[in-house]
Amino acid sequence: MTYIIHFLMLAMSAMFAGTALADELPTTVSAALREAGIAPRNVAIVVQAVDAPQPLLTHNARLPMNPASTMKLVTTYAGLELLGPAFTWKTEALADAPPANGRIAGNLYLRGSGDPRLSQEAFWLLLRQLRARGISEVGGDLVLDRSAFKLPAHDPAAFDNEPLRPYNAGPDALLVNLDAVRLSLLADSERRAVTVIAETPDQNLRVTNRLRLVDESCGDWREKLKATSNGDAIELSGVFPASCGEKALQLSPWPADVQVERLFRALWNELGGTLAGRVRAAPTPAAARTLAVQESPPLADIVRDINKYSNNVMARQLFLTLAAERPATTEAARKRVNSWLAGKGINIPELVLDNGSGLSRVERISADGLARLLLAAWQSPVMPELMSSLPVAGVDGTLKKRLGDSPASGRAHLKTGYLEGVRAIAGYVLDNSGRRWVAVCLINDPRARLGKPAIDALLGWVAER
Repeated sequence: MTYIIHFLMLAMSAMFAGTALADELPTTVSAALREAGIAPRNVAIVVQAVDAPQPLLTHNARLPMNPASTMKLVTTYAGLELLGPAFTWKTEALADAPPANGRIAGNLYLRGSGDPRLSQEAFWLLLRQLRARGISEVGGDLVLDRSAFKLPAHDPAAFDNEPLRPYNAGPDALLVNLDAVRLSLLADSERRAVTVIAETPDQNLRVTNRLRLVDESCGDWREKLKATSNGDAIELSGVFPASCGEKALQLSPWPADVQVERLFRALWNELGGTLAGRVRAAPTPAAARTLAVQESPPLADIVRDINKYSNNVMARQLFLTLAAERPATTEAARKRVNSWLAGKGINIPELVLDNGSGLSRVERISADGLARLLLAAWQSPVMPELMSSLPVAGVDGTLKKRLGDSPASGRAHLKTGYLEGVRAIAGYVLDNSGRRWVAVCLINDPRARLGKPAIDALLGWVAER
């Protein structure tokens, strides 16, 4: 009997310790890595049941890696715990004095607090509140109060020389419509032309359309066209496949303050309002009176947008909101997150936080660090909000068209990450027996773009347990 007990203890130890499996990846994963030409030394993996004391599988678990957008797990989990799922941002309209006879004699102030989801529709509702209160004239200036954040000048071309891509938009205390302009591209097969419709209200926007309609598969249509901006003008060139039908093209052609001015002028004019003065940036005077407030959806909804669709600028807005001081700075946000991790006993010495979104060449974390974060989140009161914010394999978000024929389909909540030279995934997988697992896989390799089959093989291996 003693021998049997000893044998069972050894077997359990081998199952949970992970060390015996440290260099023995599942055969399907190893084969996929070989096929892709990715060296195992450039891959880090941790697989651990949420109710187990040790991992089942580890590989390069402590190696600092660029996590790409899986870093959003740190930001969103910290946000849910530090701010609470019901936290909201408020954007205010204020004036120097009460309006009289529908007129604000002085300035109208728009004061932002960093709302990540102040959409065009929400901004319209804020202005509509002013009109509903009988206000139609602003005798002074429109003053944009963006002082809640203290940030250096943002260069949208710095990351990858794609300044008009919406993911390169910078954070701002008064960020409206994600600093994006929406154009609709329509293939007109009869005319052999591409029609471009500007959907975002803008009185001065000019679009020069040099797109050619071609008979090709739609595929990655966005990479087949080029967009440039100069002043009020956007120029589109390249080709648009007829098989695409209609597509929405999101661009970020100007800074956040210019975006606010252009949208305000267009929407305020549509509402029958007038502005006598100019548009400028300045803090709101302490004596200013609040006229209207537009409140954001709760943070629990915001993190769904951030994680489901991997929205970088929304993640950066949340990251800055975590700063314990105002005006918020990136360094203050880093300190708050690091302090929160230390308070939870999560020691990640290799952690490097840049902007909290993963759109960075310097951010670092290990597979072990992400796994321990996810294990802690599983025990957290905000676990339901965090887990429901993650894309579901084969169902929605960034995983809608992935893993549909995998055993993990519909059974895995996972955050994806992709940069040049980086492929990553991290989250929770439910296996065939109903047991939940934390799974993390980070690939940092020049051929990382070919790593998807290896990651999918790992997730299938976990789901089939």
